[in-house]
Amino acid sequence: MTETLQDLARKDAGRFALSRRKMLLGLGMVAASGTAFARMPTPNNPPIPKDQFESFIPNVIGPWRFVTESGVVLPPQDALSDRLYDNLVTRVYSDGTNRPVMFLIAYNNRQDGVLQIHRPEICYPAGGYELTPTQDVRMPLAGNGYLPAKAFLASGRDRDETVLYWTRLGNAFPRRWSEQRLAVIEANLKGIVPDGLLVRASTLGSDMPGELKVLESFMAELIGAAPPALRKVLLGSTIA
Repeated sequence: MTETLQDLARKDAGRFALSRRKMLLGLGMVAASGTAFARMPTPNNPPIPKDQFESFIPNVIGPWRFVTESGVVLPPQDALSDRLYDNLVTRVYSDGTNRPVMFLIAYNNRQDGVLQIHRPEICYPAGGYELTPTQDVRMPLAGNGYLPAKAFLASGRDRDETVLYWTRLGNAFPRRWSEQRLAVIEANLKGIVPDGLLVRASTLGSDMPGELKVLESFMAELIGAAPPALRKVLLGSTIA
């Protein structure tokens, strides 16, 4: 049976409606994809060149003087290490009186939930150290309250090391992994990929209360001696 002109017209109309639906669906998917891309979190700080970053770190910090780069416990190497830290500087400072201070600062301009700075509770055990339970420390800031920091005693085969450190993600100072992850999520919800920082200082010795006084003094001098660019890295935009 041959098709009438009306039958052909109905089929053409059906094909047109189907094509139109596909086109509208495709446009909707493109629009949704574009909206999602527009809302993707973006880094709010540009990378800092390594030479420039290292130039931020003072050679003289109060009574302490930079003496060497060796002797500092480093984060463990893994497949992500090269991406975890845009900048990693290690130094040893001495004031000629107290035990030398071993200093590490690690920075990355983007912490996206997959790439996150290693906390010292991970890198020291990876180096064969046993740790005391970490304790919360309120590190005083001149005229600006305090920094939420952490401290522990690490015991190795040939040395004991008292460690004081803080981490910063954006304008948050998380003390725990859970707080660190939450800081990333909260920043992402605001459309931001926060930068991340680890600042760590340590001395050889098992007198934790006594060594912590030295380390807190060193950290306070560091913040006081920091040029504006380093101060922003250390404290973020809220405190700095």
